[in-house]
Amino acid sequence: MNSRTIANGILRAVGVIVAVALVLYFLYKIQSVIVYIVIAAVISLIGRPIIIFLRRRLKFKNIIAVVVTMVFLVGIFVGIISLLIPLLVEQGQNLSLLDIDQLKTNIEELYRAGISYLELNHIDAEQAIKDSKVLSSLDYSIIPNFLNSIASGLGNFSIGLMSVLFITFFFLKDSNLFQQGILTFVPNEKETRLKRSFSKISDLLSRYFVGLFFQILILFVIYTIGLLIIGVKNAVVIAFLCALINLIPYLGPLIGGVLMLLLVMTNNLGDSLNEVILPNVIYTLIIIVIAQLVDNFFSQPFIFSKSVKSHPLEIFLVIIIAGLLFGVVGMIVAVPSYTAIKVILKEFLSENKVVKKLTQGL
Repeated sequence: MNSRTIANGILRAVGVIVAVALVLYFLYKIQSVIVYIVIAAVISLIGRPIIIFLRRRLKFKNIIAVVVTMVFLVGIFVGIISLLIPLLVEQGQNLSLLDIDQLKTNIEELYRAGISYLELNHIDAEQAIKDSKVLSSLDYSIIPNFLNSIASGLGNFSIGLMSVLFITFFFLKDSNLFQQGILTFVPNEKETRLKRSFSKISDLLSRYFVGLFFQILILFVIYTIGLLIIGVKNAVVIAFLCALINLIPYLGPLIGGVLMLLLVMTNNLGDSLNEVILPNVIYTLIIIVIAQLVDNFFSQPFIFSKSVKSHPLEIFLVIIIAGLLFGVVGMIVAVPSYTAIKVILKEFLSENKVVKKLTQGL
């Protein structure tokens, strides 16, 4: 082996590394577009049975079936938003009618009660607060920064929504569009394997989405019954909203729980803090704990093991990694995307030891 061959080998290796780095950098820069495509593919997968029903049973033309399906899906989204508007209006009215003096009196009573309890246990609460320097370390610019973040988030959400709807329309119009786009980059001799992979992916994801529906339904029923028992206004809407937020893995239950507590508190702002608000908050915490225990020990293990056939620890790591790379949206689409990757790996690299271990349940 002469020096020229070695030099060519080194240059070729460097070229491959640079090319891979450029591809990874390109994918990183267009990660939002990739997420839009993945979300659109998931929505089209959900809407596909509706199109098939409209075409086969009602004899709709393809384009009409697609338009009706899109209107139906958008209608569901708008319906969810419309459910929240009365809730927000009522919470605003509660705040506008709030007796500030009574609230101040209630807070002072709670403060005095807390101080009395701590003094009985020989704890100087006021000195502890001063020593902790909590008040001096508060960043008072957090409010304008938070408002700016909301405005920016709404803008990004609008762009993302329009992009997803546009891509979804064409995925629904041509059910093989996504598959054909992938097959363009695959050699002819491997097209059959990839088609089998797509069939398997569709089956697994369909079962996964059905499982998610039942997961949200179980949480919704538990939340609704619990909130109705303690007499919370708009219990059904609050329960539905908090159950829906649970779709966000790991963060969803925390966000939904905090939101439920805030809504329950604002429902009773004019009432006594000790006699009404605090007991309702405690009962709400109990409801949240019961719902999450059912979800964590029954619903989620059933969905992950029976639908996508993955170990819970495996799913946990995948969701965390997707969250770090793509944020909340990445956490939501992590499980469907990972399932698709596993099916494809099993079809093309079934002899690999690592792949065989990861896909042994498929």
